Amino acid sequence: MKHNVKIYNTLTGEKDLFKPTKGKNVNLFVCGITVNNYPHLGHARNYIVFDSFVKYLRNIGFNVFYLQNITDLDDKIIAAAREKGVTPKDLAAAFEKEALKSMKELGINSVTKYAKATSYIKEIISQVDRLEKKGFTYKIEGDGIYYDISKFKKYGKLSGRTALQAEDAVTRIDYSKDKKNRGDFCLWKFKQENLEPSWPAHFGEGRPGWHIEDTAITEKFFGAQYDIHGGGRDLIFPHHEAEISQMEAISGKSPLVKYWMHVGFLTVNGQKMSKSLGNFITISDFLQRCPANYLRFLIIKNLWHSPIDYSESMLIEVKSAVEKIEEFLQNLKAIKSTKPIKKSNLKIKEFKDNFYKELDDDFNTPKAFAVMFEFINNTNQLLLQNLISKKGSDEIYKFFIEINNIFGIIDFKKVNKTVPAEIKKLVKERETARKNQDWKKSDDIRAQIERKGFIVQDSKDGSVIRNI
Repeated sequence: MKHNVKIYNTLTGEKDLFKPTKGKNVNLFVCGITVNNYPHLGHARNYIVFDSFVKYLRNIGFNVFYLQNITDLDDKIIAAAREKGVTPKDLAAAFEKEALKSMKELGINSVTKYAKATSYIKEIISQVDRLEKKGFTYKIEGDGIYYDISKFKKYGKLSGRTALQAEDAVTRIDYSKDKKNRGDFCLWKFKQENLEPSWPAHFGEGRPGWHIEDTAITEKFFGAQYDIHGGGRDLIFPHHEAEISQMEAISGKSPLVKYWMHVGFLTVNGQKMSKSLGNFITISDFLQRCPANYLRFLIIKNLWHSPIDYSESMLIEVKSAVEKIEEFLQNLKAIKSTKPIKKSNLKIKEFKDNFYKELDDDFNTPKAFAVMFEFINNTNQLLLQNLISKKGSDEIYKFFIEINNIFGIIDFKKVNKTVPAEIKKLVKERETARKNQDWKKSDDIRAQIERKGFIVQDSKDGSVIRNI
């Protein structure tokens, strides 16, 4: 199947045909987590979306270098460390460990390189130095080196604005009464106190601003231009606008990035889930109540750039949908016949083509999942009529493994769980009771089997056992 991938591009406001600069080689950067607290479901949404998107691109033949930064030093980390009586370095290391643990538990394993900001101080200083030499900076004594947005004429081209709005993510480092322009931002903050981490630089000992770390890291790995930049919608302005103005000012090349992908908010009662609002659910807390594949399904079933308003009731629908897929696969596994009784109307190729057609169109997972569930419903009717052979069931099963390699929504350990000898024995006793029309005993054995975590379904070929 030929794939003509289209992506909604924030820069153009259109669904653009995806054509990487270097053929099948794709350079993708996603803004990573600031390690000042436990990661929450808002973070999970961003990273599950891009994990699945990268796996999809790789599955259809692209070679993706997926780079993600880790902000391991900023005002919030310093403040949190001061409050807890530890060093910023130790606090950041502890929460970085928690973040990477959560990513692993969620099956997020597509990232090629995690890059900690403090590991690229040399590159950051180099960028500040070059911006200074090109006349894009000014110094505020006792404060830091600032970027003068009036010198970059295309400032605002990504967001279509130059002023902050309520939903924008900001950092306190950029506030100064002595700035030339309201939107100017800090590139390098001079050391303010002895316990504050700092590095020597010719323009003054200090630490990086927030925006400069990303362009320093991407220039190190990708050069002055690359294919895709991703992040949450709250980063469009001023963070990503600042990245564009910094790197394009340094290189003189435009655009910095061909495709900008911004994931929709995950809200709670209409408010963005965030640490500052205190309305967040940590990934760790969620995973104590629900398996990781439920969270992945909840996130992926929604279009990546649309908002999700989270509620606990959504999990009932998710549980039902995931169980339907897993039950379907268990029923496929139970097929023993080498050929169907009658000619089957199984359209596996059509299913595959339509599934990928929806993903190719702006990674439209809601429509792709609709195709998947329609196929499951139609195939279940064929299963009831014994119209699917083992060869057909194996082909379907194999494609669902492919789907799961992209999305991580199916618990195949549960699907493939071995039926213990004790359960098999009970099933045989139940079949004997049914043959003898001893319905009470049959029902009692069924209940006993269910208490042990299995369900018995009766078919023309005999009893089918699946996990609850």
